Amino acid sequence: MVIKPLAIAAPSAVSADVEPWPGVTDPAGLLAGIADWLSGYGNPLTRRTYGEGLGLPVTAEAIRTWQRPGETTVAWNDALDVYAAALRVSLAAPPRAVNRTAPPPAAPGRLRHLHWFRWCAARQLDPGLATTSHVKAWLDALTEAGAAPATRDRMLATVKALYGHLAGCGLAAANPAALSRRRLGLTAGAQSTSATVTLTSRQVAALHAAAATPRRGASPVDTARAAAVVTLFTLGLRVSELCGLDERDLHVTRGRRALRVHGKGGKSRVVYLSRPAEDALATYQARAGAPSTDVARRGTAVGKAAVAGTAVGEDRPLLRTRGGRRFQRQAIWQLLRRVAASSGDDLATVADALHPHALRHFYVTAAVEAGAQLDHVQADVGHSSIDTTRTVYDHAARDPGRSAVDLVTETWYPS
Repeated sequence: MVIKPLAIAAPSAVSADVEPWPGVTDPAGLLAGIADWLSGYGNPLTRRTYGEGLGLPVTAEAIRTWQRPGETTVAWNDALDVYAAALRVSLAAPPRAVNRTAPPPAAPGRLRHLHWFRWCAARQLDPGLATTSHVKAWLDALTEAGAAPATRDRMLATVKALYGHLAGCGLAAANPAALSRRRLGLTAGAQSTSATVTLTSRQVAALHAAAATPRRGASPVDTARAAAVVTLFTLGLRVSELCGLDERDLHVTRGRRALRVHGKGGKSRVVYLSRPAEDALATYQARAGAPSTDVARRGTAVGKAAVAGTAVGEDRPLLRTRGGRRFQRQAIWQLLRRVAASSGDDLATVADALHPHALRHFYVTAAVEAGAQLDHVQADVGHSSIDTTRTVYDHAARDPGRSAVDLVTETWYPS
């Protein structure tokens, strides 16, 4: 189904020659509504994840490209400030010269042009006037682009949650994304064995060894960072949780090094470090130049701040890019796949499909098969319900050693 661009009047709050959001009748009102919806999530990283998934800018640099000068854009820039505040992003630097009619900036990626708001902008479609036909056409476009059912399901769920809020505050007539997932064929994955890559212990060991091995063009800090990323994922972290870690989250609990992990719904949990993870983090911090806790104890400015109640390393990311910034999810995915591609034969068949959640699944399945109690595993990975933990394990491919296939074969096939 082809959706023709809608004939929409020029934006009321912004003149046509400086249109920040193609096709949107009231861009300031829509952005303010989105900011209000995002503010309902306690974790700032969750807010950025949802904003990014919708095709919106989430970094200061990207948000600044949406700023517009002039008296006619006061309402828009005010809404942009509210949106940036919801993401806890500072827009202190001056705006740059930009393409005045470009769609909303978004993080790079294969499906970048199909993020909901970018898809709408490319068709001059006001999201406030979108119908179920538009949403279905958008899902068809995702299918044609090769998006997996799980990806389409996740993107639809985000759009549905947003419109539930927009409809409630009068910015949309109804929720066009309130569609039957079953009829759309987006629930099959939840009813059968998970399509998530199921890693073996040998493959995880190979991935860790490859991460810790210097690669061409990689500095010692790059190598240490890669090893730290892999070992942290073996603790069962989500990619958003890893990106959101600050140096202050690394601490000692009951005599053991641990991380304070900020999970979904603003819930925090303590994740104890394994020996490989502790060693990898220590190596990375030594090479990356992390603040010394010994210096802090000697009463320097950092130490005094800590005594006054400000944690050492507050708001400084635990893992940083070469430019010293917080990692975005896409960069972590790319790093993990680069490492997998260099891991040799052990990961050759899954390197292109490997993603952070595969290591989270590995933690759950390996822990259960090693005899860990489900409630302990649930607490480790931050599942809100023990049923989720059980489902992850039940839907994963079982260890061949736990199958009766060989016993049955022996009854009819002589060895």
